[in-house]
Amino acid sequence: MSYFEKIQKDMYSAMKSRDQGKVSTLRTVLSILKAKRIDSGVELSEEEEIKELRTFAKQRKEAIEMFKQGSRDDLVILEKNELKTIEGYLPQMMDEQSIRKLVKNAIDDSGATGMSDMGKVMPLVMKAGQGLIDGKTAQLIVKELLN
Repeated sequence: MSYFEKIQKDMYSAMKSRDQGKVSTLRTVLSILKAKRIDSGVELSEEEEIKELRTFAKQRKEAIEMFKQGSRDDLVILEKNELKTIEGYLPQMMDEQSIRKLVKNAIDDSGATGMSDMGKVMPLVMKAGQGLIDGKTAQLIVKELLN
């Protein structure tokens, strides 16, 4: 079952249980996936669906930060609920310790010695993480280890 089908099935369940917040979030995600499918002209692969879900989750995280700065606690709660719903569909991300190991290996493999080599290290880290790494966390660890 594709992510699209699973999300659609869960949306129908949420509609039956009258969970309007979840229904709204899942409808938005389905429309994003449908639009992407129409744009590409073919069915989305699992990786492409995950990529779209990650983008949506990232947008929610950024919105949460902006709403916190604007003291809009009501909207922070809304965005957190949407983020929680979406994260339920995403594969588990690597923890910081695992990312740190990958970064150390990438630094060793690339022969990086300073911050000027960050451009060599980051692609290796992201490729090795196979989409299970948070880019911001990886970037912070790379900076820390290269300094």
